[in-house]
Amino acid sequence: MQKIEGNIRNIIFSSESGFFVGTFKVKKTENKELEEILHKTITVTGLIIDINMDDTFILEGSYVKHDRYGFQFQFQTYEKKIPEGKDAVIEFLSSSLIKGCGLKTAEQIVETLGEDALKLIKEKQENLFLVPGMTPKKANNIYLSVLSYSKIDDMLLELKNKGFSISESTKLVKHYQDKTLIFLEENIYSFKEFIPFSKLDKIFLENHDNYDTVRILECLKEVMERLSQTNGDVYYLKEELESGLKKEFNILLSIEDLEVALEKLKKKEFIIIEDEKIYLTKYYEMEKGIAHILKRMTSYPKKNISKLEEKLEYLESILQVKYNKDQKEAIKKALENHVSIISGGPGTGKTTIVNAITKIFIEIYKMSPIDTLANIALIAPTGRAAKKLAMSTNLPAMTIHRYLKWNKDTNDFVVNETNKNRQKLIIVDETSMIDTLLFSALLKGIEETAQIVLVGDTFQLPSVGPGLILNDLVDSKLFCYTSLETIYRQSDNSYIPILAKEIKDHNISENFLEKKDDYNFLTCESKQLKEMLTKVVQRSLEKGLKVDEVQILAPMYKGENGIDNLNVLLQELFNPKKNQKEITYFDITYREGDKVLQLMNNPDCNVYNGDIGYIKSITEIKKPKKHTEILIDFDGNQVIYESSDLSAIKHAYAITIHKSQGSEFSHVILPISKNYYKMLYNKLIYTGVSRAKKSLILIGETQSFLMSIHNDYSTNRKTTLLKRLLTYFYE
Repeated sequence: MQKIEGNIRNIIFSSESGFFVGTFKVKKTENKELEEILHKTITVTGLIIDINMDDTFILEGSYVKHDRYGFQFQFQTYEKKIPEGKDAVIEFLSSSLIKGCGLKTAEQIVETLGEDALKLIKEKQENLFLVPGMTPKKANNIYLSVLSYSKIDDMLLELKNKGFSISESTKLVKHYQDKTLIFLEENIYSFKEFIPFSKLDKIFLENHDNYDTVRILECLKEVMERLSQTNGDVYYLKEELESGLKKEFNILLSIEDLEVALEKLKKKEFIIIEDEKIYLTKYYEMEKGIAHILKRMTSYPKKNISKLEEKLEYLESILQVKYNKDQKEAIKKALENHVSIISGGPGTGKTTIVNAITKIFIEIYKMSPIDTLANIALIAPTGRAAKKLAMSTNLPAMTIHRYLKWNKDTNDFVVNETNKNRQKLIIVDETSMIDTLLFSALLKGIEETAQIVLVGDTFQLPSVGPGLILNDLVDSKLFCYTSLETIYRQSDNSYIPILAKEIKDHNISENFLEKKDDYNFLTCESKQLKEMLTKVVQRSLEKGLKVDEVQILAPMYKGENGIDNLNVLLQELFNPKKNQKEITYFDITYREGDKVLQLMNNPDCNVYNGDIGYIKSITEIKKPKKHTEILIDFDGNQVIYESSDLSAIKHAYAITIHKSQGSEFSHVILPISKNYYKMLYNKLIYTGVSRAKKSLILIGETQSFLMSIHNDYSTNRKTTLLKRLLTYFYE
């Protein structure tokens, strides 16, 4: 690493995150190879906060040649240099950085306190009263200015010494400001919103005992959070918390010591204990809030829809459809009640019903296009599910996060109990994917007088986050519920919806190996799976199918037949290397034309977890900072990524069945291998099969497939929403 010392002369670019590009006058360097830039002005880039032209900085980094802009000093760390020598201290005190101190006063301070004047002022304001003619007001202004000047430097230096990077330190100081070191001293785990818990724990252990009370309480909360994210639990039992502390953090507590720790968390209101169940307070309050709001919504009188049968008959003639008894009942309940639920597997007509509900609602209230936008909201957990909803109704649809105006920086919603949306009809698709946190936020963000229709499939995989919302609502039998069982085949030999129902019923017919119009099972051993998959993909491409029409779904990422390995193979089949530009991120190479999957929500760019896009271009940008821009197209929404953002995407030729929820694909290829044994269970295979719209090809071992059908493994999520609903409604 190289060092230079000097002053900032000009700010070319400065972002809120702290990234800085500017010119810098070099006054000193310890490196002989940099003597040529001594007393010259150069370009510098790096992370910095609290920029002031009067400061002297020591930058540590590398002097490199930029392809377009020539030589730049790219610094990784920096510090402000404390003035040394009488003349430097006088110059500093009389500068614009220090309020209320002119040249004469500065000279008197240094004459009285000497070269250590700044140190003495910081230590004790009263030292300034040793200076002849010093007034209380002037002393206070000088003292506060000196403290303010050094405060950020002190904080950054302290964080750096603790083990935080300059990027992490900058982020913490910008957020916590003057309180940064207080949090660092009192509870470093307060930073877990910005810094991984494991890193905070490592830093903490360098200075504290493994059984420090602060650590035990924070690790206990972290175990609860991990159980919620891993198992979907809303509450926890003492035994699993004891086990989790031992497994995750090497903390061995007896049940008695655990109870003492839990009591401390309870007093601090971090947790609530009820009937031996231990809740994080936020999940406890969310469940109670959901039950309370739903009780309020159902207390409003039912709507009286006149001549509904006539309206349905007219709609049938216009749309060229025929509604069966269950579908008519679902439409009627949705239009009459404030809370209604519609559940059904693939091919049972959920989309047809949603279309009817919106059209009749518009006709009942004689809505213009503008009125429709103001009064009807169509929402879903994922971008692809929202797009499917929009296409089926010819009305705008969006993700729930976008509907509630989620702020990714603060991780809260702009639309909430004090700032509600005013739509009269809210239709929520793919409700099985919604967790406790999101459903709680949604109910808080709508009017209690609104009508909400929850559409989903109770047999699909549950939400990734904690809770079992759709199933708990259905099991409560408190809301108008329609279960759609009749399957509408796409052709006389259509088998996909039938197979899905047979999987659901654990009753596979003997002809599941027979080829159908929309289905085929190609048997092979696990070691032959990639070879068979290659042949199927090649045949699909020869038939003229495009990459956006074919989706490979698999249960897991790792292993010989895991998604990571399959994507390497599939990239060469769907997008072989020709003249496309490429970029490598760790061990993954992305190239123009690649199909990619978004892994996290980014509301600022209107792109969400589960969205699939295509890399349109990879471009080297040289000004003002050298970097690579990757342009990705998500169904017409073009988003620019930098190389550092690539952790937010993965190749999407093959994706997990979990990530496919809320989506439909024209042609699905589903590998079934004993390598996936940990993930081969009924609900997972059902969800994968039900993603296929036009054709489904299973590849693998029949024995593994049949085993998965009869494997009901699914973590029994610990929730109490059902109990709370029954309590609230029958009090």
